[in-house]
Order: sequence, then structure tokens, then C-alpha cells
Amino acid sequence: MRFATLKDGSLDGRLVLVSSNGLRAVDAAPIAASLLAAVQNWDAVEPVLRERAAALEAGTATGIFAFDPAACSAPLPRSPQWLDASAFLNHGRLMERAFNTPPIPHFDTIPVMYQGASDDFLGPCDDVPLPSEADGIDFEGEFGVVCGPVPMGVKAEAALNCVRLVVQINDWSLRALGPHEMKTGFGFLQAKPSTSFAPLAVTPDELGDAWQGGRVHLRLHVDSNGKWFGHPHGGEMNFSFGQLIAHAARTRRLTAGTIIGSGTVSNQARDAGSACLAERRVIEILDKGAAKTPFMHYGDSVRMQARWPDGRDGPFGVVHQRVVAPSTEVR
Repeated sequence: MRFATLKDGSLDGRLVLVSSNGLRAVDAAPIAASLLAAVQNWDAVEPVLRERAAALEAGTATGIFAFDPAACSAPLPRSPQWLDASAFLNHGRLMERAFNTPPIPHFDTIPVMYQGASDDFLGPCDDVPLPSEADGIDFEGEFGVVCGPVPMGVKAEAALNCVRLVVQINDWSLRALGPHEMKTGFGFLQAKPSTSFAPLAVTPDELGDAWQGGRVHLRLHVDSNGKWFGHPHGGEMNFSFGQLIAHAARTRRLTAGTIIGSGTVSNQARDAGSACLAERRVIEILDKGAAKTPFMHYGDSVRMQARWPDGRDGPFGVVHQRVVAPSTEVR
């Protein structure tokens, strides 16, 4: 199944099911008022949702309409919890060099993870207002999972059974603010503004062979201002989503709707490019002695899309966003 949430002025939006070709949709609200409600009541609603999804594919469902990704919010406009890891060790090691931070103990064996804001996620086509270009505006292409209820102390193998949906993420970062917050020992706050999501959240079976070992085995194609930036492969994730879920739940249970991110998709092969500006900049420093790629300015854009191995559009749809100056309006 493929889910999207249409903006309707409410906090949780209007839940729809989307066809496999991404062209058609049908309301799912009669079954679950929102995607969060669906995940929280998964055992009861999944069979009914699958029936409606099958009717959509067959063209027999009532109320089918054309699907418009531009009308979407994030699949989950808000969630109980958003946890982001750094599961691609190549990226983590490069960031250590970029910010001249000491090596993290046990970095190769224990996942690192922070807790981000989960109350105001951005949709795939939303402009991204940020306070200052001087903050080092950066995009970060990732994959993630939406969990059902997770018991405390779950093992990694069992944790994969808690995955309900897989998502594609653009985790915005303000690089100039990160080093200070890391040194405080309290983790990120201002350096991590609202996170963005591709329009579709999909059940793992939609990925077929691309869902293996708790990893998304697809390339994430990234364009910056209309130019190729990278296409790193999700299969190089060093920690699986099962391991990440188990790490997050080691000392507490996780409620249904918790989202866990992979961290920036990153490959050792240089010809794969990058999924964030900071990584390219540190590679330039290592290879050429100085960073040449700037961070983002107002008006700059980024486009991200996972694709199937044969080059077809992937299952999550497209994130295509522009950075803008903040509005003076007080909300």
C-alpha cells in the first residue's frame, strides 16, 4: 500500500491511498481518519485498507480521483516521536573531519541517534523558510521507517516486525549551528529545523527485493539547483533499521507512529556523489585543500527521488523544495 496525506487545514490532514503508478488516489478517511490513526490501529484497519487499495488498483473503488503530490503534506504531518541516526558510517567519519570533532567511541558498533522535532513536518513541495543564510543551510537525503508499537528491550531481528511504513526524508540542517550544540553534550536543537518528507509512505512489501535486511536497496537521486549532485545507494547502510529500532527502544518502549531515520545516505565510492552539501564540502577539502561548494542561499532548490534499479521513478515520489527567507508574520 501507498499512503499520502492531503492538506485540508487540519493538523493531521486527509488520508488517501495512492495507486502503484502514482496517478490515482482514493479516500481512506472512512477507514482511518489519518495516517497516525491508521498506524495506531494497524491490526484492525490494515485488512480493510488493503481491500480498498486493491479496488483502487482494479479501478473499481468509488471516488477515485487524480493524485497531485503538490497538494500533499508530509505523510505524517506530525508524529509522537522523530529519531534520526547516523547509520552510514562513511558519512559520520566525513562529518568528524568536517567539524574537526574527536572520534565517537564505539561509533562502528553502537548507533548514534538524536531526537528531533516531530510537531511540524514539511510536505514534499513546501517552501522551506529559514532564519539566516549565514546558518549554513544544508539538505540531507535519507530513508526512514514508521513504527508500530515497540516494546522496551526488543531485539534487532524482532524489531523489523514493528516496521509499518517506509519513507523518504529530507532532513534539513543548519551547519553553522551544529558544532556548538554538539559540544554542549545536549544534542541538536536549533541546528535541526523542520524535516521534510516525500509524498508517499509505503508498506515494506511495496519495495519488493529493494527491502532486504532492514535496508532500502535503492539509489537516492539528488539534484541541487537543477544539477546532478549524487545518487548514493541505501544498501550501504551499516546499521539496519532493525538495529536502529532496537537501539532506540533499549530503555523505553516506542509508541506507534514513531519515525526513525537512517541519517544521510552515503557511499564510499566517490562517483556516487553525495546527499548533503557538508559531505561534498569535506571531500573537496580532502581532495583539493578547500571547500568550493557553498551552502544554500534563499531561492536555491533541491530535488530528491529514490529510483528503481532500471531507472524508473521509485515508490516514494519526489521531494522538490526551495529555501526562502522567513515570513514576518507571527503565527
